[in-house]
Amino acid sequence: MPANLILRGRTWYLKRRVPGRFRDVEPRPVIWESLKTDSKTVAEQKFDRVWTAYLEAWEAKLEGRDGDAEAQFRAARHLAGMRGFAFLSAAKVAALPLAEVLARVEAVRTRDDVPDPDEAAALLGGAEDPGLMLSALVARVEEIARHENRFKSSQQMRLWRNPLLRAVRTLIEALGEDRPVVRITQVEARVHRKWLMERVARGEISAATANKDFNYMAGMLRRIYEDLDHADPPRPYAGVSIRDRHAEPSRKMEVPVEVIRDQWLAAGAFDGLNAEARDVLLISLETGARQSEITDLPASAFRLEGAVPHLVIANEDGAAEDRREIKNRHSARHVPLVGLALAAARRHPQGFPRYRHKRSYSAAVNKYLRENGLLPEGVTIGGTRHTWESRLKAAGIPTDDRGEIMGHSVGARRGREVYGDAMTLERRRDIVASIAYAVPEHLA
Repeated sequence: MPANLILRGRTWYLKRRVPGRFRDVEPRPVIWESLKTDSKTVAEQKFDRVWTAYLEAWEAKLEGRDGDAEAQFRAARHLAGMRGFAFLSAAKVAALPLAEVLARVEAVRTRDDVPDPDEAAALLGGAEDPGLMLSALVARVEEIARHENRFKSSQQMRLWRNPLLRAVRTLIEALGEDRPVVRITQVEARVHRKWLMERVARGEISAATANKDFNYMAGMLRRIYEDLDHADPPRPYAGVSIRDRHAEPSRKMEVPVEVIRDQWLAAGAFDGLNAEARDVLLISLETGARQSEITDLPASAFRLEGAVPHLVIANEDGAAEDRREIKNRHSARHVPLVGLALAAARRHPQGFPRYRHKRSYSAAVNKYLRENGLLPEGVTIGGTRHTWESRLKAAGIPTDDRGEIMGHSVGARRGREVYGDAMTLERRRDIVASIAYAVPEHLA
């Protein structure tokens, strides 16, 4: 039983001295809190929870006292949640039914019958929205998404951040000035749309690019308001988009199988290409893996010994230069290596440091293939993944199996829940081996 659990009459109480660091926000030297029970067992269960609530409330108050306007608002929001209420502005609190307003008033803790100002700000809407400016929006969203992005490498973070910065930049340019985020309404979103529509009309950008900016802005604002626990967050970009009925649907073209078989695998075809680029290409031909799934692999992902040599594609933790986030949870998989891919992996058991986290592989290989007449017009090296699925399809491999092998969502393909065990590595290996190219002597 906690030493600070005290029975007074028939009711159990928590009695604890206030830690010195909280004296600025809690004048009482000792806390007496009724646990509202005559059961010692129940009191013991409630003790830690009640004390933790005090500690969290004091921490929130310190954050609000020591921080900027945003920290103060975040502290008020936190306190409101701990008291069981959604944070609302003073105007919205005033518009509540009388019973709900009284409930908030009664929940404000007092000191010597004087309402605690931090509690009042949290429950009665005394804290004002922070003056977060558009120019600081991406940095704030990045902070909010820190846990979500914990596996991203420095390069992946740059690729994640850049389109968000572009979306904010185009909005500021459309408005002609930087503005507080809380002042972005449907009016500003429509100004943004009109400005980008003019750029689309001039042929400077595509409608798809403009729509991405709208989606990024909507997503960032949603994150901000969720972080601020707004009960009814505004959605200024709802319905904002640009339609272009003349736009042609984009589709990455496949690399023809006959080009791979008759030209790429011919002796001397890759003599002018560096060994790492050549072998990344060969692995992609026989695994269908995405380029970054191969180039960014650490040495630990190469499992070349054992009955079924394979690659392990998964989120990688560690220092910023070593981290790697896969595209989505369905992309995590074991990729069997046979034929050309196995020979290439064995030449590079430590991976491909020349291209790891650099995103330069595609440009280098596309340039080489085009200069040597090895790539049809309109086709890029990224088309090898599409060729791979077509080869699986032509071999009669079921849709579900193709999805698992390629790291797609099988549930999305089926349109329903997926049951049963995942495909074994041996089964994957057998499927891959059934469509593998013959390995030329010069590539063995």
